Amino acid sequence: SETENFMAGIKIGRMTLGVCATNCYFLYREGASEAVLIDPADRGADLYEGLKRKGFFVTAILLTHGHFDHIGGAEQLRRLSGAKLYAPLEEKALCMDPYANLSLQFGSKTVVEADQWLSDGQKLTLAGIDFLVISTPGHTAGSTCYYVEEAKILLSGDTLFAGSVGRTDFPTGSMGKLVRSVKEKLFVLPDGTKVYPGHGEYTTIGEEKEYNPYCQ
Repeated sequence: SETENFMAGIKIGRMTLGVCATNCYFLYREGASEAVLIDPADRGADLYEGLKRKGFFVTAILLTHGHFDHIGGAEQLRRLSGAKLYAPLEEKALCMDPYANLSLQFGSKTVVEADQWLSDGQKLTLAGIDFLVISTPGHTAGSTCYYVEEAKILLSGDTLFAGSVGRTDFPTGSMGKLVRSVKEKLFVLPDGTKVYPGHGEYTTIGEEKEYNPYCQ
């Protein structure tokens, strides 16, 4: 029945794509075929086909920020899947500017317009999963993390990494803001929260609170 299905556990899968080895995550409820894809880095058609082969249909796409290596596959994936694309409102300028989002420097011209622009504290229910939008400016002006309280999962984009944080020497970046975002917005989450970053391996909030050299 639907209720039982809704209560099934939340699963997360990962594919690593593109020149920057960007992590694309997909979240779904156990036993369900709807998936939410976070940061379609590159080759949207491959993402679409790969998930379809696993039996998944992408019903929503979430962007953590507008850099080329996180949005490269967005348009193609949206077109093929019919999924709605969600992105942070503060990141609109970057999403629409191929110079600022670094795509021009890497030989393509990528811009992306969201179906819905998101703001801090907003709650979304996608594929039967509740996401909390947490604005974490620093890596870029509109960088955003998504928290799934039920599963204690944080999708941290390029804000927080295992033992590190995102670089801030690109347009709209600020190290001061980034450290403040991490301490005030992310380190208040439960220590057991699993952090799935845009690059590298996953970590936990507790681990980063204790050992991350950038946020002591």
